[in-house]
Amino acid sequence: MGDAVENVAQLSAAVKRYGSTLALAGVDLGVRRGEILALLGPNGAGKTTAISLLLGLLRADSGEACLFGMDPALRVARQRTGVMLQNTSLPDTLRVGELIDLFRSYYARPRTVADIIALSGVGDLLDRRYAQLSGGQQRRTQFALAICGCAELLFLDEPTTGLDIEARETMWRAIRRLVDEGCAVVLTTHYLEEAEALADRVVMIAKGRIVAAGSVSDMRARVASRRVRCVSTLAPDAIAGWPDVRSVARDGERMDIVTDKAEAVVLRLLQEDAALKELEVVRAGLADAFVEITREAA
Repeated sequence: MGDAVENVAQLSAAVKRYGSTLALAGVDLGVRRGEILALLGPNGAGKTTAISLLLGLLRADSGEACLFGMDPALRVARQRTGVMLQNTSLPDTLRVGELIDLFRSYYARPRTVADIIALSGVGDLLDRRYAQLSGGQQRRTQFALAICGCAELLFLDEPTTGLDIEARETMWRAIRRLVDEGCAVVLTTHYLEEAEALADRVVMIAKGRIVAAGSVSDMRARVASRRVRCVSTLAPDAIAGWPDVRSVARDGERMDIVTDKAEAVVLRLLQEDAALKELEVVRAGLADAFVEITREAA
């Protein structure tokens, strides 16, 4: 139990099956206090199952799940968490302000209403009934409800789906502030730029197994490819035929070339295109690492 106490949440050799389907195959996962852990993987990889075990919504077939060193099903453990799931059912007829009051009542020491509004940006929605909200407004409301209890551990499942840029940035600022206060955050997202911007640590899961774990820099370092970006008069199909070029895409005037040997590609571009301009070489991002690592796992 020592590791379970050091981590605010822990899976140890967790196995979960749904009939003949193996959803988790002996997963070890720890969530540390004051970190943002991005749990990434393709659909059906096991992310939701892992979170459900940590929340006590499911029981492992074998192995162990701990929340603050306790059984996740215990109310005393759950009251120290906040949860924003991808699919959420709330009373349609209640106003946002009423929902906040209701969720605050579940906690002995809730966050103040003013603080909830400031963090979530729902001040303009308080008098609106939940059923009347757009999808993005409902996500903002769900985030407000997740933070009502001054959570020590926050589970955010695809939190910014449906949000516009301003609302997304507001949520990112709120998440960073919560972490500064000592809260741990488990984030699942298909927006890999979101994980890249927020995460202290990344765990990639595929087919029920952890296939990579580490910082964003660690994930990038596992990928040899680089992106060469430029404005070129050369045809994309011609460049795609060069040695060591993985892919070529054109976005307006700009060319985006993925290659394992950026220096050789840059030299050939300079030799063959006298009009070449706006040349830059960018290292692999988290999205590139995700594609490469999950492809290897498959």
